[in-house]
Amino acid sequence: MNVHTGRQPTAAESALVDAFVDRMGELPGDAEVVSARDNAIEALKTQGLPSRRVEAWHYTDLRTLLRGIPDYDSSAGSAALPSVIAGSLVATVSNGTALNAPKIDSVTFTKFSELLANGSAIRHLAIRDGDDAIGQINAAYVTDGWSIIVDDGVELEAPLEIQNAQLRGQGHVRFPVQFGKGVKATVIERQTGGDGEGFSTSVSNLTVADDAEVNWIILREQGANATQLAQLTATLGTNSKLTLYVVNAGGKLVRQEVHVLVKGEGSDFQLRGVNLLAGDTHTDVTMTLGHLVENTTSVQVVRNVVTDRARGVFQGQIKVNRIAQKTDARMACNTLLLSDDGEFDAKPELEIFADDVACGHGATVTEIDGNHLFYLKARGIPENEARGLLIKAFVAEIIEELESEALVEALEAILDKWLSAHI
Repeated sequence: MNVHTGRQPTAAESALVDAFVDRMGELPGDAEVVSARDNAIEALKTQGLPSRRVEAWHYTDLRTLLRGIPDYDSSAGSAALPSVIAGSLVATVSNGTALNAPKIDSVTFTKFSELLANGSAIRHLAIRDGDDAIGQINAAYVTDGWSIIVDDGVELEAPLEIQNAQLRGQGHVRFPVQFGKGVKATVIERQTGGDGEGFSTSVSNLTVADDAEVNWIILREQGANATQLAQLTATLGTNSKLTLYVVNAGGKLVRQEVHVLVKGEGSDFQLRGVNLLAGDTHTDVTMTLGHLVENTTSVQVVRNVVTDRARGVFQGQIKVNRIAQKTDARMACNTLLLSDDGEFDAKPELEIFADDVACGHGATVTEIDGNHLFYLKARGIPENEARGLLIKAFVAEIIEELESEALVEALEAILDKWLSAHI
């Protein structure tokens, strides 16, 4: 816990508390929700923003990095973007307000602001622990989002795209999503922003029931002056499968937390991460994964490309419960470092309390192979283009695991855009 007794609050800490006082009358919620908001802001006031003294935030000293908080901007307007994949079903949130959702048989969309107003959102506002700064800030300020319930046996024929656009100013949203038994679905969580200064939090809570198969893809293309603190939590039922892709290609300061509990025997969790880091940005992906029962599997593979003065972080912790025999859990973090001024910190961890398991982790850091670069240049390919091809090959191995050709093309387009801007 990061207690700041006797310490002067930072400008960002003061701004967060002052904004709550200014806006508390405008935030939706019944008496119970208001009490939960008060508790969240009091916890934030007492503990302050986490510093490197907090183990989970050791590589992302939020108290130092978060220098200020922009005001709310009601003039920021709204934006519904073209979908990443043509024909996708789109639910839109812009500047903290849910705008519209598609009509799908056996799928229920409810604005989170409605759940806040009638008090039924209270179960979604729980704080994970004393160091859950993202949960605290979001619980205090959340205004909207989408609650989504997918009934048993539903197979979505087209991807569902959840757009969260924060053009400037502040926005705080939640997406509780329940996937029923036997559901098959692909969801794209699209986090975007404009060029203005922005500060946002986004929390997604997934429940994946027995025999469901869910692909969840987080695409982040925040603006150059945006700060986003995001969190995804998930629980997996028996024989279920969750494949999570996290693609970070923008944002000044980003922290994406992933917290997964594998509760059902025969379930499988897959994480694939791509971090494209340039300029003087700071991007942190922190994951905790709990294997709680027998006969479960998981694989996490993260690929990072770092150039300029960018800094990246991957913290991955796997815990195997004493009764979780026959667990097969593996983790790898591979980094391509293109600049002497860039930095990437990798911290893979295993905590194993069972004795009949197959678990492993590893991390590598390298630069572009000079022989490979010479080979391409010797065949008439300009150096920048050759470097781009080698970087693309490094990342494409992850992207091409997706079964959807349209989604692979969409992710490759994001990669190509980033390469053209920074390589």
